[in-house]
Amino acid sequence: MRIAVDAMGSDNYPSPDVEGAVQAARMYSDEILLVGDRETVETELKKHDILGLKITIVHASEIVEMTDKPSVVGKTKPDSSMHIGMNLVKDGEAQAFVTAGNTGAALTIAMLYTLHRIPAVKRPALSSIIRVHGNYVTMVDIGANTDSKPEWMVQFALMGDIYARKALKLERPRVALLSNGEEKGKGNQAIQETYEILQAYTHLNFVGNIEPKDILNGKGDVVVSDGFIGNITVKSFEAFGSALSGLIRSELKRDPISAMGGLLARRAFARVSRQIDPFEIGGAPLLGVNGVVIIGHGRSNAQAIRNAINQARLAVSGDIVQSIRDDLIVSR
Repeated sequence: MRIAVDAMGSDNYPSPDVEGAVQAARMYSDEILLVGDRETVETELKKHDILGLKITIVHASEIVEMTDKPSVVGKTKPDSSMHIGMNLVKDGEAQAFVTAGNTGAALTIAMLYTLHRIPAVKRPALSSIIRVHGNYVTMVDIGANTDSKPEWMVQFALMGDIYARKALKLERPRVALLSNGEEKGKGNQAIQETYEILQAYTHLNFVGNIEPKDILNGKGDVVVSDGFIGNITVKSFEAFGSALSGLIRSELKRDPISAMGGLLARRAFARVSRQIDPFEIGGAPLLGVNGVVIIGHGRSNAQAIRNAINQARLAVSGDIVQSIRDDLIVSR
């Protein structure tokens, strides 16, 4: 594959972005297009052994900073690494674009200035992939649309189902609505109306409402919400995982017996840590635009960038964009 990577995306660019790209090029033997300031990227690349790897630098003179306003940066920085990277996908010179940059800017640039919406899609949606009991759960939307209409959330469900089936290889993913109760009739008006519509989609494995605790209990494979609630939920999960890890480390140091128990259980703790570490996934797709765009955390390290590139590979191999295009035209 040929995948474009935003070399100027992460909080600590270009170090983790370049290192992760080098790791991915070595692991998957794909061609990586590093998009960013040529001199800066070349200097960083010299720190790595890239002999035999297919890595090309594509120059971009401008950088989208985390502090940039999405509504402004789309117009004022047309030569940014985000613009250039997404245009590579648009022009067929790359099959996917991976960035750990400003999420709002990535959404705006993709929708309004480069890739644009798939025609049948009413609103693109941000997704997040979390691991629960060793399985993947796709959450959508997690921030692109703060006030979603029922017909939008129905499409979120359809796109999430496609991604779970085509990219994550789940045979019949369970699609659920995030609500404040499991019973039909719970939730606000939008949730109740979405519930009624989804029941009519017989090809979906719609399992009804679930609460946040049910996500962690593995009761859904695709969890649908509006962007406001989805964003809060994902950030709460991440904060809880980080706080829990810190609390366990602190308690293990309180006395010698606890410390000894921690040493004996360190392999189990390592397995748990991998389960809740967002860098193990790396990034998740922006669903509903005319091209594969994977967005990762701003604080991504090299491991996260490498894994985000792998998510791009899964989306490309699953032909996600065409599948969404075909399915939503039929469903409309």
